[in-house]
Amino acid sequence: MKPISFESDLSGNAYPGRGIMLGRTADGKKAVIAYFIMGRSENSRNRVFVEDGQGIRTQAFDESKLVDPSLIIYAPVRVLGNRTIVTNGDQTDTVYELMDKEQTFEQSLKTRTFEPDDPNFTPRISGVVNVTDGKLDISISILKSDDGNPESSLRYTYTYENPLAGKGRFIHTYMGDGNPLPSYEGEPTPVVVGDDDLDTFTDKVWNALNSENKVSLFTRYIDIATGEYESRIVNKNK
Repeated sequence: MKPISFESDLSGNAYPGRGIMLGRTADGKKAVIAYFIMGRSENSRNRVFVEDGQGIRTQAFDESKLVDPSLIIYAPVRVLGNRTIVTNGDQTDTVYELMDKEQTFEQSLKTRTFEPDDPNFTPRISGVVNVTDGKLDISISILKSDDGNPESSLRYTYTYENPLAGKGRFIHTYMGDGNPLPSYEGEPTPVVVGDDDLDTFTDKVWNALNSENKVSLFTRYIDIATGEYESRIVNKNK
């Protein structure tokens, strides 16, 4: 499948849920990370991203309105050496802790499954960007129920060695709005990555997300030669 426009894919889906895009800039020099969250309920929308060390975490925008923190308060991004971990839940900590004990990305996620939010059984999506000695590798995982049946877990891991310049892979939790919400299907979508500066890239992604449902966006460029990075956070709640 040829890469499609990342922004067009986003704008064509009113509710992709939470999403991860990992890739490489068109000039081949930087790894690209984008992670966003959306929400339909007041509890889901009552969130912001904040910096937390080399990563980020979610927190309630208005603590008085926080109802159930179990599936909405977590650290989406953590850094372990040369590896940047990005997920849509508290499995970030699982991946971090078990990879720190020399387990693989795939092995660490064997201990987890989809979210227990009946009837949606939201998929857990996770990614790792590894920048080491001037080389880039990317892995993406999705853990989901079998067509909404919690009796069966489906586990898929996709690894991209030396990903091509100008190309990213995009995965999200839902195919669109619905009740129950339909889980993502298929491989991560190949998308076009340009050579915009980080601010321009961030603005394009934020503006492509549905204005009613978007909550927060995190972006990061990592210099593949040096490992140095720069990040941006955009929150709807201010």
